[in-house]
Amino acid sequence: MSLIDIRNMTKTYEMGEASFKALDEVSLHVNAGEYVAIIGPSGSGKSTLMNMVGCLDIPTSGEYFLNGQDVSKMNETQLAKVRNKNIGFIFQRYNLMGRTSALRNVELPARYAGLKDKERQQRAKQALQAVGLGDKLKNMPSELSGGQMQRVAIARALVNQPSILMADEPTGALDSKTGKEILDLFETLHRERGITIIVVTHDPNIARRAKRIVSIKDGRIESDLANTTTPTAHANGFVSEPELALAH
Repeated sequence: MSLIDIRNMTKTYEMGEASFKALDEVSLHVNAGEYVAIIGPSGSGKSTLMNMVGCLDIPTSGEYFLNGQDVSKMNETQLAKVRNKNIGFIFQRYNLMGRTSALRNVELPARYAGLKDKERQQRAKQALQAVGLGDKLKNMPSELSGGQMQRVAIARALVNQPSILMADEPTGALDSKTGKEILDLFETLHRERGITIIVVTHDPNIARRAKRIVSIKDGRIESDLANTTTPTAHANGFVSEPELALAH
């Protein structure tokens, strides 16, 4: 059984008397432990697809089963519970609370999940240690570099031990060297923890770091390719061309 099982999903937005179909009969299956990149230009539908996979919105039609559970018709409260339990989000702009320490920022999703203080703090410390910030627990975001703030955001995404990490342009606000370090961290988390990672990007060089590349255009999946070689990452964050094969 697929961890993510999307079947014939359509998302239509109404704009006055007109309508816009952001997703058009999309089907996507992702197994537990995969590292997938969803790539496409602006307006391709990749952000809408991320919102659907991340349970931030529901489709106009079609089905979505997350770990066997039909989430396509849930209300906002139900979706929030599913997100908090199953999905960790990483965004381009970090979204940290400026007057709160790294530790408290990371604790926040665990607080929403109802964890007691001791377990919440322990998990937050472990998550920060996992991203190389065990010595920055008390630092405020203003005392951290861009790369360190993104690592805090990754730790925050990990604290509830989700089955899926979803990253939306995770290196977009970083220089190439720091961006490479973040992508290296994703690979380490994938290799050592077996966590499912989905990266949404417009950048082919970032997509090539994944094990599978799904290209979307005009609301439809254009190609779904397995990366059959491990690309070589260079100091500037760019990678050598991998060999690609049909994923399914």
